[in-house]
Amino acid sequence: MPAFHRLPLLALALAPTPLLAQATESDIITVTGRGLADQPGDRAFDVVTIDRDRITQNASQRLENVLADVAGLQQFRRSDSRSAHPTSQGITLRGLGGNASSRALLVLDGVPQADPFGGWVVFPAYATGRLGRIRVTRGGGSGFWGPGALAGTIEIDSATPDQLSPLDVALSYGSRNSVDAQASASLVRDGGFLTVSGAYARGDGFTPIVAEQRGPVDRPAPYEQFSGAARGVVAIAPATELQMTLAAFHDARDRGTDFTDNRSDGADASVRLVGRGRWGWSALAYVQTRQFASRYASVNAARTAATLTLDQYNVPATGLGGRIEVSPPLGDAITLRLGGDIRDTSGRTQELYTYVAGLPTRRREAGGATRTMGLFADGSVEAGMLTLTAAARVDDWRIRNGRLDETVLATGAVLTDTAFADRSGQEFTGRLGVALRPVQPLTLRAAAYRGWRLPTLNELYRPFRAGADATAANPMLNPEHVDGVEGGFDLLPMAGLRLSGTYFLNRLTEAIANVTMGQGPGTFPGVGFVAASGVYRMRQNLDAIRSAGFELEANATAGPVNARASWSHVGARVEASGLAAPLDGLRPAQTPRDQLSATLAVERRGAVLSGTVRHVGRQFEDDQNSRTLAPATTLDAYAAVPVVRGWLIEARAENLADARVEAAYSGAGLIERATPRTLWIGVRTRL
Repeated sequence: MPAFHRLPLLALALAPTPLLAQATESDIITVTGRGLADQPGDRAFDVVTIDRDRITQNASQRLENVLADVAGLQQFRRSDSRSAHPTSQGITLRGLGGNASSRALLVLDGVPQADPFGGWVVFPAYATGRLGRIRVTRGGGSGFWGPGALAGTIEIDSATPDQLSPLDVALSYGSRNSVDAQASASLVRDGGFLTVSGAYARGDGFTPIVAEQRGPVDRPAPYEQFSGAARGVVAIAPATELQMTLAAFHDARDRGTDFTDNRSDGADASVRLVGRGRWGWSALAYVQTRQFASRYASVNAARTAATLTLDQYNVPATGLGGRIEVSPPLGDAITLRLGGDIRDTSGRTQELYTYVAGLPTRRREAGGATRTMGLFADGSVEAGMLTLTAAARVDDWRIRNGRLDETVLATGAVLTDTAFADRSGQEFTGRLGVALRPVQPLTLRAAAYRGWRLPTLNELYRPFRAGADATAANPMLNPEHVDGVEGGFDLLPMAGLRLSGTYFLNRLTEAIANVTMGQGPGTFPGVGFVAASGVYRMRQNLDAIRSAGFELEANATAGPVNARASWSHVGARVEASGLAAPLDGLRPAQTPRDQLSATLAVERRGAVLSGTVRHVGRQFEDDQNSRTLAPATTLDAYAAVPVVRGWLIEARAENLADARVEAAYSGAGLIERATPRTLWIGVRTRL
């Protein structure tokens, strides 16, 4: 581990002067920057780990594409964070889709990362170079990480001192005048470490509409994104460390026509104390601020002109929260974590709509606040070949201060002045699991769980548009709940080979979906005018989504060669009645039956060569299963060759065969594609 005898910046910012003293061998204090240790009971669940090498050695250098190694983990749309609309980038697992809000809980160093207003994930905020490990736990009911884990939990840890270099810089140039740069600097000593990292990406972009359907109005969709983070970890006592993080990002994208630009900005701060003595404990506090803006256009049938239809010029949001937990000493065979957490979100959308001759005539402001408070217990018992685990949560939730105000710009006349009633409730959730090792190479496991998710402020209050289609918000949405069971195995038949398989059954009740309510042309409540080629939808609670399927994982290492493969097969169906009855028995929107990922990598004498094949099956764009997105198979490649000490030449290829990956299919029959072939060449240095 790199060591420095002087660390003045860290000392001034984070630590008392004794930390500057010269340490003897017996005085050395090890800090990790991570939370409490992983639970032994995790072996009862379907867990996939992505290590730092794989995080940093991928073709796109983007977090969402790293996560695609875990089959079944998907975003609402197939496009990534260079071309997708940010609000479509929620994440889910196990076919529990049909909605752009996240149904999987993503945490970074213990802090929930879903946007406090919309529940989506702003992927450009996470430079892969500052990440150390990703653990994906499929299945709901996470205890100590908080509510929201309907489909699974994604734990991301920042890089630890042994994973850091004093200086790490990577710069690449790619197709369509693209630039991708990441850099980090680290100061490490026995009593603490400090890292500062940044990332910048830009590109002229590609034209989203497929070639045969383009018109004069269509053009490439540029993007520009940057992020920065500073993280300090210092030992303040022999078994206690203080972790502090500051991060910020800017994300500007365009959707390929005039009046379709969008922007996201945010800043996060968190403080965590972790005690690793006889009593383990952790205390976390965080704040998140976000500001989002987006414009939407209507394009005529000939695609010769675009007109502005909606300007969501300001969508500010704030998230505040904290968690306290303790792990009492109960012996080597028993592990227990007890604690509580709180999360409060607030935000509103401010928008101009009903455009006449290119000018808005009306203004809308809608928003509110939510709060969840919970208590949890998570424990496991190891008894020889048997491991038992159980977790339980009780949460109190509240939706408050909901409002919708609409006015006429010219006169100030009030069109709508509605204050929605505050609502509240309690939720009891948890999970049970058992792992049995009848013989050394084989572990059999089974689990049952219940989880829940509160509707986001976006679902409750913000309407949106996708091309000519418009979707209205619904302030009366109810929380979602999932009940599930699963069973599986982990097998290590020989050194260097690991095989896993899981079969699962899930039922998501009160599932929030965008339900078709009408066809344009016409003026509809909550969205205004919808053109003849557009569809009007409203967010509604469906009766349920049933999901059953299996997941297979394989990982093999033989000398310098490593191979990984992942396959998810899901049969998901909607249960619906009332206004949504036509959806009964259909597949949830944007939910493929099959997803596969396979990577073969060779590393020798500092050189790396890898290739990744991914396949996604046919899926439906819409809730009525009337518009089909074709299956797609892509090939990515990564190569790094050392040239002089500390310097590498990197070559990357995304979608090397230039497969057509359909990402959207509008009511007008227009098809958008995801990233075409993209080639990169660059340098990296680690000093």
